[in-house]
Amino acid sequence: MRILLIEDDTVLGAAVRDQIAGDGQSVDWVTRLDTATEALLGTGYDLILLDLMLPDGRGIPFLRALRARGDVTPVIILTALDQISDRIEGLNAGADDYMVKPFDLAELSARIGSVARRYAGNPNPIITHGVLEVDLAARSVLREGRPVTLTAREWALFEAFLQRPGQLLSKAQLEDKLYAFGSEVESNTIEVHVSRLRKKLGAGVIETERGLGYRLGAG
Repeated sequence: MRILLIEDDTVLGAAVRDQIAGDGQSVDWVTRLDTATEALLGTGYDLILLDLMLPDGRGIPFLRALRARGDVTPVIILTALDQISDRIEGLNAGADDYMVKPFDLAELSARIGSVARRYAGNPNPIITHGVLEVDLAARSVLREGRPVTLTAREWALFEAFLQRPGQLLSKAQLEDKLYAFGSEVESNTIEVHVSRLRKKLGAGVIETERGLGYRLGAG
């Protein structure tokens, strides 16, 4: 997933960024709402992590404006505001989840996965695909009952296909999902990851449409 983190606390922001990157996801971190608005104009994000107290304003009006213009990107609020009234306001403004600081980073990863699955239309974390049994919550894969070890980047790529079954994804779209702004991406990076996934999960797990991109295969 490509995630936008809006957080002005540098210590917490770095910890969240590193946690997300360690999960194999791409994260762009900004510390102001105006910068976040610019980022959203130029990039399609799969999820937003939103602090409520930013140097240039509050997150609730930002979220309401986001929803008012028809943007349905999932939003998880990360805030120190812990009153029930604050939670109600955040959820009523259009947030999908609400986490109070300090929070456990592993729990944040779990909540990101849960929200993403709901938006993908499959809240069940267990997916059976051909001879593969995939546990999205545990980030694990069994092939004919035997565990398969994937790197964080391989998992993120495979998950991108699982979330969009039958959809053709271009190389540029996949790079956009896997890498943040400023990341150096080798020209053959996606091809290398796809090749490794095929070796581990089966030659037919990802199909190639020459010159167009890739899609989830039959396995």
